[in-house]
Amino acid sequence: MPIADQIRPIRWQNDALELLDQRQLPAQEHYLRLQEVEAVAAAIRDMVVRGAPAIGITAAFGMALAARAIAGTADWRESLNRSAEVLKRARPTAVNLAWAVQQQLHNAGLCDDVTTASEALLRWAQELLAQDIRDNQRMGALGAEVLPPEGGILTHCNTGSLATGGYGTALGAIRAGIAAGRNWRIYADETRPWLQGARLTAWELQKDGIPFSLNVDGAAAHLMARGEIQAVIVGADRIAANGDTANKIGTYALAVLAHYHDIPFFVAAPVSTVDFAMPHGNGIVIEERPAEEVRQCGGRELTPAGVAVRNPAFDVTPAALIAAIITEKGVVRPPFLEGLAALGG
Repeated sequence: MPIADQIRPIRWQNDALELLDQRQLPAQEHYLRLQEVEAVAAAIRDMVVRGAPAIGITAAFGMALAARAIAGTADWRESLNRSAEVLKRARPTAVNLAWAVQQQLHNAGLCDDVTTASEALLRWAQELLAQDIRDNQRMGALGAEVLPPEGGILTHCNTGSLATGGYGTALGAIRAGIAAGRNWRIYADETRPWLQGARLTAWELQKDGIPFSLNVDGAAAHLMARGEIQAVIVGADRIAANGDTANKIGTYALAVLAHYHDIPFFVAAPVSTVDFAMPHGNGIVIEERPAEEVRQCGGRELTPAGVAVRNPAFDVTPAALIAAIITEKGVVRPPFLEGLAALGG
């Protein structure tokens, strides 16, 4: 059975949220058991869970935990709003987080009391998790049809089961294509500084038995120049209404390189990642993470003491560099403004 069908980074068991601690992969598979909204926010902030869809699902369960914790409270709506703000501050760039939290506030608003709200919020979080897996499988099938039938496929960061409820977005398309018999050579960027490609994508591909090569981020241009890459596919943390896409740092550079080498560049993400209130990418808030993530690796110092660091977690790829955006509802090609709006209803 493929790892995509075995491993779930998010699960609800015995009245608690359990998250696979991705900081410890690939060395150890360990689940953290969380029962408080503050612990859920910390897990999102500290990269226990990452990937926009997975963060959104986790936040939905966090809201359900928050509702449980305030049973019997007279001002429970105000308390729930405070918990929502705690979660939304955990990581600002991934739109799925704020989207899921707002959906849960809406669900709570339909309830007359906190007990009913607690049940409704948990039920919706569980439905969101199950729906995400189904959507990813549909997205994967569509993505497999869009990608070239053979050749080298390069991906960045981790967009698989670990970044979602299960199966994956960009990596889901790769899984679907391999299952359908596509003659592909898979290349995975290591993805500095957290090494999500080296640690997580490599772990998933190896578990699935999919042959691949891991390459340092700086090797992408060389591989493209040699004709080894026929397409690039990545995920997204936020997509503006015009198609500008925020994703893991280094994505923009890949898009520029692909454009220069006349290689199609694809984005795979659920419609919930599209921020229809954001006209273009210039308004997307880019998270700046701690300097230690760059200065250190595995707790070991790599740089001179006190060196200044810039550590943006994401960058924005202009829509003009994207060949298509693959969603669970269909594949959108330029002009993205009209196409995405149609999918969003």
